[in-house]
Amino acid sequence: MDISKETSRQIGLIINRRGLIEYVIVGDNRRIEIPPLSTERTGRARFRGVRFIHTHLRGELLSREDLTDLALLQLDLVACITQMRGEKGEAIHVGYLVPENREGRAWDFMEPGPVSELDFDFIEFITELENEFVRERGRFYVTKDKHDRCVIVSVVIPGREKNVDDYIAEMKDLCYSAGITALDAVVQRPKELHPRYLIGRGKVEEIVMKCQQLGADLLVFDEELTPGQIKNISEITELKVIDRNQLILDIFAGRANTTESKIQVELAQLRYILPRLTEKSTAFSRLMGGIGGRGPGEQKLEVDRRRIRDRIAFLERRLTEIRKVRDKKRERRRASSIPIVSIVGYTNSGKSTLLNLLTKSRVEVEDKPFSTLNPTTRMIKYPERKRIILTDTVGFITRLPEVLLRAFMATLEELEDAHLLLHLVDISAPDLEDRIASVESVIEGLNLSAKKRLIVFNKTDRVDRAVIANVERRYAAVSISSLKKEGIDRLISAIETAVGQEYLAAN
Repeated sequence: MDISKETSRQIGLIINRRGLIEYVIVGDNRRIEIPPLSTERTGRARFRGVRFIHTHLRGELLSREDLTDLALLQLDLVACITQMRGEKGEAIHVGYLVPENREGRAWDFMEPGPVSELDFDFIEFITELENEFVRERGRFYVTKDKHDRCVIVSVVIPGREKNVDDYIAEMKDLCYSAGITALDAVVQRPKELHPRYLIGRGKVEEIVMKCQQLGADLLVFDEELTPGQIKNISEITELKVIDRNQLILDIFAGRANTTESKIQVELAQLRYILPRLTEKSTAFSRLMGGIGGRGPGEQKLEVDRRRIRDRIAFLERRLTEIRKVRDKKRERRRASSIPIVSIVGYTNSGKSTLLNLLTKSRVEVEDKPFSTLNPTTRMIKYPERKRIILTDTVGFITRLPEVLLRAFMATLEELEDAHLLLHLVDISAPDLEDRIASVESVIEGLNLSAKKRLIVFNKTDRVDRAVIANVERRYAAVSISSLKKEGIDRLISAIETAVGQEYLAAN
């Protein structure tokens, strides 16, 4: 403190848990800046392993800036030594992080008192504090659980309002499908978007404090981030940062299990990465062998733009070859004069379940978004019925990333040959109107608006009968429960009527 007074500068020490001084920092008379620390956290419940002790020259206690450093850097504790007002001698004020609590506090303090009277076992204190974080985080924080844990950041863009609760529910479903545990969601309604952080640095710092309390190691934004925003947010949070598009790409990468779907997903990812190469940072770690080694891999990400363009051109040629084979199959189907019915719909609406039920097939079914990527074609197997070819397609979603839509265009071309589109809708979804509009938007974008369509409401076992009757009248629709096998005969009759009895009679 004497040296600090003599020089009129704040002086700070970074001390590790062995009591060794790692850094001596000199600031000015008002503030002090901590340099980049080489020490890294060793676990979700662990702090950085160093404490920061510095001087204040104006008799003030710990400042907001001190506490922000404490949270952002996950320091063991922060302390300031200052002149006691109205008294002789110096006082020390100590602050430390605390687990999530009802009061919403991110930190707590020891009462300021004379430096000479501060007497406590630091190692015992920090060990118990870390153990308290582990206890409060509960069953989600078992060290054997390798899944990423995230906080969802939902940004309501000015002029583009959305049903936040429904949107967050969908984001949580997407995280679940990607194998990510969503610990919490933060909603931000900025008056204007921040060019560097999208939501403003102050809000980012609050989110980081929440991540520290919850043990999150990933931030998932529900809006598309620019490469610069991803880089800036990653730098101040020291967390992996992804946006909604990258999350969906990750899900598709995890679901791809055929040669065609793997090519389509890799092509989409490379197109997504290409304009972002100059800003490559930890944000792309989920594409560099993230969950299950997904994505094109670290080696491909490190090549230059020319080689990535070459890879994109190669994959496009492969898809063209596959498209030729698919075209031949489609020609054979057209030549057979058997009517084709294609199932379309929002992701996780039950398309594959319905296909299995109508065709007695065993296509893999999961209660997750995008559980099926590969188009499936089967014949309806009802002995007393006429022959009908049924096809299933990849599920749609609001604001489906353009790179994915382009990559899966060959798959979606299957819809061009359909005599009827079955638009399957989850009747239990609270935002079913928005979902219907999203699917219709994709159909319009594929220039298929002239196709005959039949809306089919699925999962009727989850809603009241009065609701079913109301939506059937409103949309001139058919309602079924694929799980309970209810309304299937009525659906088949509606399909036969829609494609034309005279057409079926010819077959």
